[in-house]
Amino acid sequence: MLKDTFYLDHAGTTPYPRSLIEQSSRDLVRNLFGNPHSGSPSSQLSTRRVEDTRLRALRFFRADPDEFDLVFVANATAGIKLVMEGFRELQRGFWYGYHQNSHTSLVGVRENSFERHCFGSDEEVEMWLEAQPMSILSSPNKGAGLFAYPAQSNLNGRRLPLSWPGRLRSSQYPSNNKIYSLLDAAAFVSTSPLDFSDASQAPDFTVLSFYKMFGFPDLGALIVRKDSSWPLVHRKYFGGGTVEMVTCMNESWHMRRQDNLHEQLEDGTLPFHSIIALDSAFNIHEKLFGSLERISSHTSFLAEKLYRDLSSLRHANGRSVCKIHKDSRSSYGDSLIQGPIVALNLQSSRGEWISNAEVEKVAAVRNVQIRTGGLCNPGGVASCLELTPWEMKRNFSAGHRCGNENDLIGGKPTGIIRVSLGATSNFQDIEAFVRFVEEFFVDDCCYPEPGTQNLDVDTSFYIESLSVYPIKSCGPWQVPSSVAWDIRPEGLAWDREWCLVHQGTRAALSQKRIPRMALVRPHLDFVHGVLRVRYAGRLPHSVPDEITVPLSAGHEQPQDPCVQHTNMCYSSRVCGDSVSAYTYNDPNIAAFFTAVLSTPCTLARFPPGPSSTARHSKLQIQHPTSPDRNRSSPSQQTIPGAFPTPPPSPPAADPPPILLSNESPILTISRSSLTHLNELIAQTNNSNPTSNPPNPIPASAFRANIILAPSPSNPSPSSTAAYDEDNWTRLRIQHHNEPEKPTTTTTELNVLAPCRRCQMVCIDQTTAERTREPFSTLAKTRRGKGEGEGGVFFGVHCALDVRGDGGGGRKIRVGDVVVPVRKERVVEEEEKGG
Repeated sequence: MLKDTFYLDHAGTTPYPRSLIEQSSRDLVRNLFGNPHSGSPSSQLSTRRVEDTRLRALRFFRADPDEFDLVFVANATAGIKLVMEGFRELQRGFWYGYHQNSHTSLVGVRENSFERHCFGSDEEVEMWLEAQPMSILSSPNKGAGLFAYPAQSNLNGRRLPLSWPGRLRSSQYPSNNKIYSLLDAAAFVSTSPLDFSDASQAPDFTVLSFYKMFGFPDLGALIVRKDSSWPLVHRKYFGGGTVEMVTCMNESWHMRRQDNLHEQLEDGTLPFHSIIALDSAFNIHEKLFGSLERISSHTSFLAEKLYRDLSSLRHANGRSVCKIHKDSRSSYGDSLIQGPIVALNLQSSRGEWISNAEVEKVAAVRNVQIRTGGLCNPGGVASCLELTPWEMKRNFSAGHRCGNENDLIGGKPTGIIRVSLGATSNFQDIEAFVRFVEEFFVDDCCYPEPGTQNLDVDTSFYIESLSVYPIKSCGPWQVPSSVAWDIRPEGLAWDREWCLVHQGTRAALSQKRIPRMALVRPHLDFVHGVLRVRYAGRLPHSVPDEITVPLSAGHEQPQDPCVQHTNMCYSSRVCGDSVSAYTYNDPNIAAFFTAVLSTPCTLARFPPGPSSTARHSKLQIQHPTSPDRNRSSPSQQTIPGAFPTPPPSPPAADPPPILLSNESPILTISRSSLTHLNELIAQTNNSNPTSNPPNPIPASAFRANIILAPSPSNPSPSSTAAYDEDNWTRLRIQHHNEPEKPTTTTTELNVLAPCRRCQMVCIDQTTAERTREPFSTLAKTRRGKGEGEGGVFFGVHCALDVRGDGGGGRKIRVGDVVVPVRKERVVEEEEKGG
């Protein structure tokens, strides 16, 4: 399962062993387990096994069943919510205090309290415990209190004192009787034992997730001190199995079950198959690893090595590569105060932050599995990155969302890289991650100073090929070389007008998640007025060779009966935009795409032209800045592929419209740059004598609309034009009209920005197989250098310059001459004009 994969996200979940699945499956096959709420033999067997597993789980944590009860829940968050529901129903409400390092699920409890307080440090908690605890309340006699904190930070692994609940309970102040403790042990118990043998020192409520410990089953638990259960029985809601009697007609009355606390809190039928599987998990865990004490020692040793190795990484100029977010009170190697997690951010040799999203992209290509982002720990992230509330709100306004790639704002990262270890981690995992950072993010040589190489070369190009992608994220249709093709403000005609949408969520599908979309090949048949779609892979049984949809239907206003209007209202539908599209309701269309992609989906079309739901490019046309504003000129670049640090520039116009493309109307790449990239890939491969020579990366990997090749008449070799597109601001296309109109028309494209790449370029567009290249080499040679430019770049985004005639009636053809206008020349022209 983990062959050639380095799994370093054990804090999310640990991988389950094959033997656990096998033993659990045998148990299910050999026994018949019925619903525990029935009285049949199969049901009684389930009841007995559930109660045996409950007892075993308590003993695993050395919790006396006379002192504690265990409530099965879906996960730790469900346990937290169950505690919150009890306190929420208290007549006077409750005060809530939580530690800054709390998981989001703990933080969310505050919304149901009448008053809340976030403890910003351990020292503040200690001072609170030494003083009268309820003194932080504005009205100390109003109600009960709940103090919550994590046993281990899920962000950086720091372990907080387990003595706080006991100290709170044994305090000399009478008001302490009103304050209960809630311990989030989910991250802690995955690699460390939790001992409740002394009930007087244990938390009142403890939540955990078994899948973080064993990998399977997906189950959690709430462990309750029986002496502290009073707040939980105040829940008003009751579910099946938690009551003895209920009346419904003339009188609303019910009687809860009284025998055990868990019988009052486990609503409905338990996930009894998962609970029975938990018994197998305990067996296999003990057989493979012995005890949590051994796992704790093992992971602590590995974490210390990882911390030392990452701390020692330096760029050639002596700068540290890794900014490790270790608490001053923690010490790697001491499992009492530090868990097996290393939280970090990477910096370039210039001291600039490297985008976490780009780190994760490269890691995925190299089979290194980590987690990046906010890690559901808002207080911890804010503390490590020194983000104030106003900065976090500004980041949100600037477009940052959980899970998106907008992760460098205002000169700071918005999230963190987390490397977490578990019972199955080993030296190879540690060494693989350190090698990964060294290979891609350590500058091991000092580049020449700016000005040592002049790339300001007069180079002209011609259009080598034109491609449109009628269905977003599917195969291309190459424009015939003899055809003059319409170019519009929203891009090339017929480009990305259709998309495939999930039938459940209505979200647009992407080749990034479903590589087989590369084998869906659309063909524009203008003779018959249809879009023909074939699948280049192996067709499932009874699936037709092709389907067709009319080109006219939906082009202006759909009239075809197979089309229905459906509002795609989810914000994440198409690259974060909510759009309205026309969804085909012909069952044959849905059946075809569902069969070939093994995903329930159908075809939809985004209407071109003016619309209230029109999308616009996320990029804007930029005016170059004059040299007197300290602008770096193209001649000051260091090497091909190195980015100058661009100054901020005001937008020149509103962003251009787009259909279903990701960022811009037109994507353009250079044949010279592709040739140079393939040379770099070959050089890297030649340094490894054991590897086979790589096949050159085809241009199709980059899914460009326009491929430009150097003109044979250029005075300089084609290699001098590699990455020359970094300096372009406009492209002047000289289109020769039809023979009966022997004239030349000039069409201009504005260059918006370089194209930020992802792992999708590693999908072979002819086989749909994933490879490491070209993203691995691009990540080493084409990372952005300026603030806010964290990313891996290849090609440029373009849009039609519509000044003058509004962009109507423009055409381009394969073979047309293209003359780039470089940034420096634009500045010169503007200064002359001024």
